[in-house]
Amino acid sequence: MANSLGLPLDVFLAQYPSREALALHCLLEDMERQKHDHLRLYEQYPSPVERLYGLISYSIQDLLDTSASYYPDLMQYPSAAQAMQDYLADYSTPQLQHLLNEGIRQGLFRSDINIQLVTIIIIQQVNIVLTPGAFPTGRFQVAEIFRSIFLYYIRGLCTDQGARLAAEHFARL
Repeated sequence: MANSLGLPLDVFLAQYPSREALALHCLLEDMERQKHDHLRLYEQYPSPVERLYGLISYSIQDLLDTSASYYPDLMQYPSAAQAMQDYLADYSTPQLQHLLNEGIRQGLFRSDINIQLVTIIIIQQVNIVLTPGAFPTGRFQVAEIFRSIFLYYIRGLCTDQGARLAAEHFARL
């Protein structure tokens, strides 16, 4: 690994004195990559409804492109597990809450939704999609799972204006 990073072994070992330190570093770098990808996604989608769908779609695709053992392996290390919890609490949750708030202000999401509860539900829905065995491989297309879980749920959060925008967004996918 030191060679692939172009580092002398002693420098590599000083930077990463344990597997946990290396795993944490990799996870933190990946989280920064995701944040940059989210900024690019926001440039692509102007409305909170489209951004919400875009973030969910991005997250699922990113996780599907990742080795199935990546997150379980990381969870062996307390610092990595804590970093993931911190990321959800300090980044993902406020991000979703901001999108929902902005969508309410723009008249795209219903004003009577419980933003904290909806945020938890959306995060848990992503976890459901990624649960091994929940949707047998080959039996369901990822796009159909995505549509069945997110299109209908998020459309229920939308006003008529937001629902039209959601339908237009899904038609382009």
